[in-house]
Amino acid sequence: MGAPANSATASLSEDFVFVPPVPEKMDDLGVTDSLVEQLLLKTLFFRGDTTGRVLAQSLGLNFSVVEPVIERLKRQHLLLVKSSLGVGTISAVFSLTEASRELTREYLEANQYTGRVPVPLEQYSVGVKMQRHKTDWLTPEMLREAFRHMVVSERILAQIGPAVNSGKSLLIYGQPGNGKTYLAEALFNIEADSIYIPFAIECQGQIIQMYDPIYHQRLDEDPPEVSAFHREPEFDGRWFKARRPFIVSGGELTLPMLDLSFNPGSRVYDAPFQLKANNGIYLIDDFGRQKVSPAEVLNRWIVPMERRIDFLSFLTGGKAQVPFECFLLFSTNLRPDQLGDEAFLRRIQYKMLLRSPDEAEFCSIFHRFCQSQGLHTDQTVLDAFIQKHYHRTGRKFRRCHPRDLITHVIDKIRFERREFRITGELLDHAFESAFVADEWED
Repeated sequence: MGAPANSATASLSEDFVFVPPVPEKMDDLGVTDSLVEQLLLKTLFFRGDTTGRVLAQSLGLNFSVVEPVIERLKRQHLLLVKSSLGVGTISAVFSLTEASRELTREYLEANQYTGRVPVPLEQYSVGVKMQRHKTDWLTPEMLREAFRHMVVSERILAQIGPAVNSGKSLLIYGQPGNGKTYLAEALFNIEADSIYIPFAIECQGQIIQMYDPIYHQRLDEDPPEVSAFHREPEFDGRWFKARRPFIVSGGELTLPMLDLSFNPGSRVYDAPFQLKANNGIYLIDDFGRQKVSPAEVLNRWIVPMERRIDFLSFLTGGKAQVPFECFLLFSTNLRPDQLGDEAFLRRIQYKMLLRSPDEAEFCSIFHRFCQSQGLHTDQTVLDAFIQKHYHRTGRKFRRCHPRDLITHVIDKIRFERREFRITGELLDHAFESAFVADEWED
C-alpha cells in the first residue's frame, strides 16, 4: 500500500506501509524544472554521450517524466541526437552542444551535485513520519532473538525493551568492560521492517546529500543500464530501500558535526549523523569523553528530543526544520553525577545501569566464548582459576574478561603448538599477560 509522499494528510494508520510512489510527471517531483534540467546536463557533461534511458535512470526517474525536458533542450539547441536504435527517443544517444557545455560549466560553479533528483524536504518529512515504528512494534521474542549471541539476563531485556519500543532516549552506564557498546550494537540485529531514504534532499535551493554507504545498508539494486527487458519501478527511484540505520559516534564527536556540513569543493551539504539516522538508532558512545562537555551535547538535543524536530543551518544564514525520528542512545563509563545534575539527566528518558556479571553469568560467558572458538574446557579448571584470581584477590568480574583471557590462551596454544584445550597453567599465563600486575618494582 502506498501513498503520495507529498501528501501531508496521508493515512498514518497502524497497518500503513510507506512506499514512495513513482512520479508520473514533473509536477510530482516537487522541485523546479530548472533543477532537473541542470542535473540532466551535468550528467551528460560527466558521462559523455548517453541514451535517453540511461539519462533518466541516472536521475532516478522514468523516461516519460524527463522527456519533456529533453525535448525542450533539443529545441533550444542544447542537446544533439547523435544516433538512435529506432525505438523512440528513449533509445536515442544524446550529446551536449558547445553552448550547453558552456552553460553546464556555469551550473557546476553553483554546485557539482550529479545523481538522483533530490527529494524536497516537505516530501522527505512526510516520509519519515510515515515510517515511524508502530507503538507496539517490538516484542520480547524479537529482543531475545537479537541478543541470542550474548549472555543477557531477563532483567536486562526487561529494562532495555520498553525504552527501545518507545523510541525515547536511553542512557546505558556502568563500569568499563561490561559490554555496554556491545549490548547497544546488538539492537541492530532486531528484525525490523525496512525503510526508504532519499539519496539527497532539496531545501531552499540547497542540496543535502543523504546517502552514506558507510551507514546505510541498501536492500535494493540499481537497474542495469543496458537490458532487453523493461521493468516498471516499484518505488520512486530518488529513494533507496534500506535497513533501519544504526549510526555510532564516539569521543571524536563535536557540535559542528551535528549540523549541516558544507563541502566547498562540490558546494553541496552533507547531512549530519542524526539526520542520516532518522527512523533508526543513533548511538553516542563513550558519552562524556567528547571534545565538548556533556551539557553542551545534551543541550543540543533538548528541542529535538521533546518536539521531534531539529533545526539545521545553511551558510547563507537560513535554517531548515527537519524531522528528528531517531532513537537516541547514550553509553558511558562515567557515573551519571559526573555527567550533570538531576535536571540535566531528566532530559534522557530512560537510564540503565549495566552491572558487572555474577559468577554464574561470568561462567556462562566463558563457556559460550570457548564453544565459539572450538576450545575444550573443564569446569573444575575454571572454578580453580576463579578462586585464585577473583575470590582471593577481590577482583570484580567483567563481561570482557572471558574473551580477553581465552584469546590470550589461544595465542599461546598456537605459538607453542599445544593441544587445543584450556589448562590452569594456560589461564594463569593469560591472566598475567591480559591484566596489569598489582605490584610495581622500582
